[in-house]
This record gives sequence, C-alpha cells and structure tokens, in this order.
Amino acid sequence: MPTQTDSESGTGGVMMRDRLVKRIGEVAAAGFLVAIGGLLVWILSTQVNYTLLASPLIAGRFAEAFVLVVRIVVISSLLSVSFGVLVGLGRISTSAVTGRIAKGYVEFFRGTPLLFQLFVIFFGVPRLWETGQFPIQDWAVPAAIIGLTLNHAAYVGEAIRGGISAVPDGQMEAARSLGMSRVMALREVVLPQAWRNALAAIGNDQIILVKDTSLLTVIAVPEIMSVFRNINSNQLDPWTPLVWVCVLYLAITMSMSQLVNGLERRSDWGSDHGLLGRLSMGPSDADGGEG
Repeated sequence: MPTQTDSESGTGGVMMRDRLVKRIGEVAAAGFLVAIGGLLVWILSTQVNYTLLASPLIAGRFAEAFVLVVRIVVISSLLSVSFGVLVGLGRISTSAVTGRIAKGYVEFFRGTPLLFQLFVIFFGVPRLWETGQFPIQDWAVPAAIIGLTLNHAAYVGEAIRGGISAVPDGQMEAARSLGMSRVMALREVVLPQAWRNALAAIGNDQIILVKDTSLLTVIAVPEIMSVFRNINSNQLDPWTPLVWVCVLYLAITMSMSQLVNGLERRSDWGSDHGLLGRLSMGPSDADGGEG
C-alpha cells in the first residue's frame, strides 16, 4: 500500500511534468512568434516598395475595391442571414416536403464548391436567354451577391437548426401550455434562444463570407484580389500590393469580429426573465415585488 510520502512524490512528479509541458508550449509559441515576426520585419524592410505603396493611384484603386467589397459583404450578409433563418426553420419543419426541400438545398450548396456555384450563376444563367436578350447588362456584381447569399444561407440555416435543437424541449411545451400556437412559440420563445445559441457560428460564417469575396475575381468583379493581380502584372512586385490586401481584409474581418462580440455581449445568455419567465411571474413579481 503506497505511503503518504509515495503519494506526495507521485503528485509532485505529475506537477513537474505538467510544468515541463507548459514550459515547452511557451517556448514553442515564443519561437513561432519570433520566427513569424522576423519574417514580417524582413519582408517589410526589404521587399516592399513604400513609394509604390503610398502612390495615390495604387491607394485609390484599392480604396474603390474596398468600398465595393464592403457593399457586397453587407448586402450578402443581410440576405444570407435572413434567408438562412428560413432554411433553418424549413429543416425542423413538421412537413416532410418542406424538410426534404430544405435538406436538399443545404446538401447542394454545402456539397458543391462556391466557385462552381458562381460559374453557374455568372456564365450559366445568362445563357437561358437568347444571345443579347439577358436583361441585366452588368451581371458580375449581382451574380456575386446571389452566389454568396445562396451559399452562406445554407450554412446559416444549419447553424439555426443546431441552435433550435439546443433549446430544451420543455421551452416549447411550456409555451404551448400557456396557450401559444406552435408558430407563436417558435417566434417568441424558441427562436430568440436559438439565435443566441447560433450567433457564434453565424458570425464565423459571415467572416468566411468576407474571405470568399476573393473568389469573385474569376467572374470579373473588380474586388481586392483583382486589383492585386493587375498591379502585380504591371509592376512585377507582389509584396507591395499584398500589404494593401492584408490590411484591407483584416479591416473588414476584425470589424465584423467586433460586431459579433458586441452582439454576444448584448445577448441575455443566462437570464431567466425571458418571455416564459415574465409570464410565469405574478403581478407583484413583475412589478419588482411591490405589494
């Protein structure tokens, strides 16, 4: 039978191993940081042409592309989240037809590459009309918005479905016992909680949407990567325009991350004063306990 000294020795050995693993992790992380930092300093000091970087012509072209990308991201995000909520509701529908259609939609748009979907919309849709009869002249940006919306609505729909599944069944049962219809219970009780559950996944998907705009260069949208390709072809200098690309994409994604973090902080994650809580409180409780 191990003595107390043996037990203390074993515990001390485990703690020493834990500290050793911690130190190894710290050294590896520090080494990685130093290596990446050194590489960035070397690139910025030797590979970047700061005269070209600050050129009004270059800066102006990137500024125009940045504004266009922001417009596409804002419109596509609003549409994909709105449509994604409907897809998520379709996925949990009690109607077999609605559920199968929603599942088929999700499987198609998650199972095929976004680039393929953009090609179908940009090149394929106009061919459904006679040559020269397609009603939209500048089709690139609308095709981009449609492609991003349809693709990311599938991911948002799955996030919403998962958020709804995470809401305890008792919430729906309690709402129905209070006389609510299923639709009203979903709208007033289940969906607000599902939205909070899915918010992190939806925010992550919208950040991916920002990065997916880099694919739009293949359908002739003059976005950030398209400007980079043109400047690199003309100047034979990849690193200088890449600085602009990095800064602009980080500006969008970090802003969106802050927005999502703000929404998460504003969400009432642990409150028991939601709709069911208010309905279950008596008049004196709802008035702060004053009799």
